[in-house]
Amino acid sequence: MQDNYPLYLFHQGTNYESYKFMCPHQSAEQGQNGWWFRVWAPNARSVSVVGDFNYWDRNANPMHKISDGVWEAYVEYAREWQIYRYSVETCDGRIVEKTDPYALHAETSPNNAGKLVRLEGYDWHDGEWMAHRGDGDVFNSPMNIYEMHLGSWRRYPDGNYYSYRKVAEELIPYLKGMHYTHVEFMPLSEYPLNDSWGYQCTGMFAATSRYGAPHDLMYLIDRLHQAGIGVIMDWVPAHFPKDSFSLGKFDGTCLYEYQGNKGEHPQWGTYIYDYGRNEVRSFLVSSAVFWFDLYHIDGIRMDAVSSMLYLNFGRNDGEWVPNVEGGSINLEAKSLLQTINGSVHCRFRGALMIAEESTDYEGITASTDVGGLGFDFKWNMGWMNDTLRYIKNDPIYRSYMHHNMTFSMVYAFKEHYILALSHDEVVHGKGSLLNKQPGDYREKFGGLMAYASYQMAHPGKKLTFMGAEFGQFIEWDYRKGLDWFLMQYPSHNGMQAYTASLNELYLSEPCFWEQDCSYDGFRWHAVNDGNWNILSWRRIAKNGDYVIVVLNFSPVYRANYLLGVPEAGHYESILNSADRRFGVGDNDVVWHFDAEEGEVNYLPYHITLGVAPNSALFLKKTK
Repeated sequence: MQDNYPLYLFHQGTNYESYKFMCPHQSAEQGQNGWWFRVWAPNARSVSVVGDFNYWDRNANPMHKISDGVWEAYVEYAREWQIYRYSVETCDGRIVEKTDPYALHAETSPNNAGKLVRLEGYDWHDGEWMAHRGDGDVFNSPMNIYEMHLGSWRRYPDGNYYSYRKVAEELIPYLKGMHYTHVEFMPLSEYPLNDSWGYQCTGMFAATSRYGAPHDLMYLIDRLHQAGIGVIMDWVPAHFPKDSFSLGKFDGTCLYEYQGNKGEHPQWGTYIYDYGRNEVRSFLVSSAVFWFDLYHIDGIRMDAVSSMLYLNFGRNDGEWVPNVEGGSINLEAKSLLQTINGSVHCRFRGALMIAEESTDYEGITASTDVGGLGFDFKWNMGWMNDTLRYIKNDPIYRSYMHHNMTFSMVYAFKEHYILALSHDEVVHGKGSLLNKQPGDYREKFGGLMAYASYQMAHPGKKLTFMGAEFGQFIEWDYRKGLDWFLMQYPSHNGMQAYTASLNELYLSEPCFWEQDCSYDGFRWHAVNDGNWNILSWRRIAKNGDYVIVVLNFSPVYRANYLLGVPEAGHYESILNSADRRFGVGDNDVVWHFDAEEGEVNYLPYHITLGVAPNSALFLKKTK
């Protein structure tokens, strides 16, 4: 009788903690050593549990229905770490073996059976972090995210992966030394194909076993929290692969996926979840809740939200059917996204929900109370595309593209944005951020420092993919670790030192984030100097303090450059990428300037600068 209510909610599509009911578990209350198994397969003729504990004999442990669609069995002699599957007799009489959709652990690829494991028992030490998570205003607080693929950040010399625990040893002091506030892991839920980087997931409740057991991942997250670093995980509810052991045609019918053409992504060769089906809604909402609940993550970055929202995503005319209102929005997906965000936010104080969404859909980060989707942040894909087009061009042509660097301020506060320079921009022949820069080696590094400074000083939270911080020269290759040997060269060492200094400046100056959601925190100084490839603005704190940034995106030294400033007084450089210590410039002193009367760019005073080529200069008025 105790299980009837969660089962009822599961079928209603409102059991948002269905893992507590559906995942394999022991019944401690009854003193049982065996395991309970449950699976949803409404159209199956029969289902059995098979595994190491019964020699994979489907006749040994048949399951029985406890509702119209859920099957159950208790296996007394099953033990932790044994592997198992469900042997499903489909509606058309075939026998197929399926991995448990609610498995909490799995074999390491290329094997794919579920593995029995208890998640209970890990001794968390992040109580202080969890108690204070959510204090303050997340929108007007610093957020500088280091995105990484755990399997290719570092590897052993023989090519083997670092474990979750080994990563904790080396990653945490690195992130602290580089002054990042958050780390974002590309998907860690179980997946079969290394080439997919985790974005074709088959285990929505199972942390990948490539790097260790569940408690090992908990240890990594726990240690990050103790060091004051937030943890964001990529999560993929947009599609799932067609591997025969996985969710597709689970009981011989389209169960987790839509039927017909609507159920497949033509571009990706994957299935699309049926967002309107109650049990699928319970499954997906519960998966999001699960990672916050059991693994203490701080945020989810939801992949490919556009593909969920639009019925015509990747389809030509005639290949999709409008919704009941005659439009192209998948209303079931919209409802599900609102439910996921609402369910996470009401359960977990300070939890972050982030959308990778590439269209002009309005209200991604608006409250669900006013019809928005309820995300906290959205990746600013327009900013990314515009600015990358600019920096890839020879500086001689950049004057014709100056608007690419200024247009984002027209809509900078329309949503709550993250300025993401992610893994997607450094793969598939696109080149690394360093190699996108034109010019010789020195010009490339100077240009990358200027571009990183542009991102850091621009309104919005920050995200950069691993390797960019030290100028990884070749594009990302998931099959090996980053080229850490480059740190023996002065230019790469200088780039890393500049990134650390830039990150530290961002954290130490409230003007960069204290009014991050309002024009009150931003003023242009030089917006129309496209002929010289120069941009300048100031960021303003609540108390009126400000920092001025001056960026030169050309390899030409600009002598006697007049920069308008708002006040009389003394200004000095607090960070200058042309400093000798960063490997590309010749300056080794702090620059000082006294403002003179005389209007420049509608500002009443000005200072006279010599602007170094391919450089970033940050100025602050002394008191």
